[in-house]
Amino acid sequence: MALFLSFCFVFFFSLCNGSASAAIPLHLDDLLPNGDFEESPAKSNLKKTVIIGKYSLPKWEINGLVEYVSGGPQPGGFFFAIPRGVHAVRLGNEASISQNVTVNPGSIYSLTFGATRTCAQDEVLRISIPGYSADLSIQTLYSSDGGDTYAWAFMATSKVVKVTFHNPGVQEDPTCGPLLDAIAIKELLPLKYSKGNLVKNSDFEIGPHVFKNFSTGILLPPKQLDLISPLPGWIIESLKPVKYIDKKHFFVPSGLSAIELVAGRESAIAQIIRTVPNKFYNLTFTIGDAKNACHGSMMVEAFAAKETLKVPYESQAKGGFKTASFKFQATSARTRITFFSAYYHTRLHDYGHMCGPLLDNIRVFPVY
Repeated sequence: MALFLSFCFVFFFSLCNGSASAAIPLHLDDLLPNGDFEESPAKSNLKKTVIIGKYSLPKWEINGLVEYVSGGPQPGGFFFAIPRGVHAVRLGNEASISQNVTVNPGSIYSLTFGATRTCAQDEVLRISIPGYSADLSIQTLYSSDGGDTYAWAFMATSKVVKVTFHNPGVQEDPTCGPLLDAIAIKELLPLKYSKGNLVKNSDFEIGPHVFKNFSTGILLPPKQLDLISPLPGWIIESLKPVKYIDKKHFFVPSGLSAIELVAGRESAIAQIIRTVPNKFYNLTFTIGDAKNACHGSMMVEAFAAKETLKVPYESQAKGGFKTASFKFQATSARTRITFFSAYYHTRLHDYGHMCGPLLDNIRVFPVY
């Protein structure tokens, strides 16, 4: 009897252990440890605002002059906008912060981070992992309240990657430097085709992490700065970024997310789809306004093969939309579809806040 009970116990334990090992790991989609910098250095490791000691900022490694700052008015007439919390870090000349992150090799990850310049100089923020980096210009402010948020994607090549944010510039004014106020990471899952649609991620539901407490949208840099798109399936095919917006903070026609074309003809997205040469297809899409005080006469231009469609939209800034479609004939086995805004726009009564028409629900299907 004792032997039988022992066998049952071993069998039950092996089942439990096997179930645990077979469990699907959770996908990263959250702030990095102390990613909002609200866990402060010890007072003994601060000299006014300057952090003293390589490991004095909890969960981070620092190099060079890194300041731990609070939002609001600053000495010298500066004002630091920190919309997602109370504290942030400022990177001085050649300064950096870094953190080791556990990831799945071969998976795609997107970093979402709040970053803004603190002076009227051409400040640059370098984001890097081992073997891959990009210099992001933060000279242009897209949000007048200092709430600019960016996304940058990479492919993990090892189980642990060191994520680094670095100020590569040598500014004339040593008190200048990029301000970081929140950093999050999200694993971007592989895309699947939707039945009856040749466009991947056609409704933009798969994208970077969105901060829950505050968002002015997430700026997705052009492909020259980020070879791996933080918007899977899509190419940011322009000189300026496009903006990823969410339903909680903006009007979105359907689903949870959409794209806002915030920089006129300098802000475009594209995708290359599989087609059959000489076959006809329909392209349908939705445009509108994000209910963010972006008003006026808008126009989105769409391109597919040799066809072009210009779709006007009169925005009342109240969250409206319209659907457009056109037919095109494929000329090869691959067809590029492209969208951009024909005009530049700013918010009503806030000319420092760039905005534009939203884009959503893109479908391509064959005409039989």
